[in-house]
Amino acid sequence: MEKLPLNALRAFAVVHREGGIRATARVLGVTHSSVSRHVRELEAWLGVPLIEHDRPSRSLVFTVHGNALGIECLSGLDTLAAAVAALREIRPSNAVTVSTAPSVAARWLLPRVSDFSARHPWVELSVVVQQAPGPLNEQGADVAIRMGRGPWSGVHSEPLMDDELYPVVARSVFGAGKKWSMRDLTNATLLHDRDPNAAWGVWRSAFGPDTLDVRRGPRFVSSDLVLRAAAQGLGVALARGRLARDEVANGSLAKPFGDRSVAVPNAYWIVTQSQDTGQDPKRQAVRVLIDWLKAQAA
Repeated sequence: MEKLPLNALRAFAVVHREGGIRATARVLGVTHSSVSRHVRELEAWLGVPLIEHDRPSRSLVFTVHGNALGIECLSGLDTLAAAVAALREIRPSNAVTVSTAPSVAARWLLPRVSDFSARHPWVELSVVVQQAPGPLNEQGADVAIRMGRGPWSGVHSEPLMDDELYPVVARSVFGAGKKWSMRDLTNATLLHDRDPNAAWGVWRSAFGPDTLDVRRGPRFVSSDLVLRAAAQGLGVALARGRLARDEVANGSLAKPFGDRSVAVPNAYWIVTQSQDTGQDPKRQAVRVLIDWLKAQAA
């Protein structure tokens, strides 16, 4: 079992079902070359051709071995999917799972969960974190809070809340009553979030200075880590206001440029598999969660 190339087998099963490489790439959300590579690697591993590569026709034709393997792969994966679906249905109808990025979970969602539990004690809310967005069913989630530029294909997406970007530094770095000029940034250590929507280039385009070298400075994998680094006095971070608000309010982080900020419309989205919330208890619980998220965002 541990030697089976499961990713390649899954890709080939979809190729067999869809009848083409490009169609498979669209279904799996990967590149055409990635699917082709999986098929080639599977053929090399098996030692037999699965597709007739020498045919001049554009249509894909499976060999005898390829057809047999495709049928078996689809059957096995369908059985596995049914087993997983059956287990997921064991969860009570009032159980709802929301998926989001670690930074949003730690800094925006979790501090509010006690309010949700107090208002809706009949709903059992679970939170899973994923650094990269993925299919809801693969994450075991009913709802996702995504950062970025939606909407996304294959799911129902609706804007949840806007945001703003502004520099923050530790209070010890900011100093009592000190006022920063934009040129002070050129001498500061810039802390970078790997989120492209919160890059220092966005700030430079809006406020400058043109001499600001946005290539220098350490990089961190999440917005949460960037803000923690700033609070430790390691440099200046370009913060998402929604995630930095508590630390700015309690004074551990300061805004050296006051109210200057870059608006980020529709920065966070609610994502569900479909728009239909139905009338069964499970969908009612999802609807309650979505309504509560919108109220919190407002």
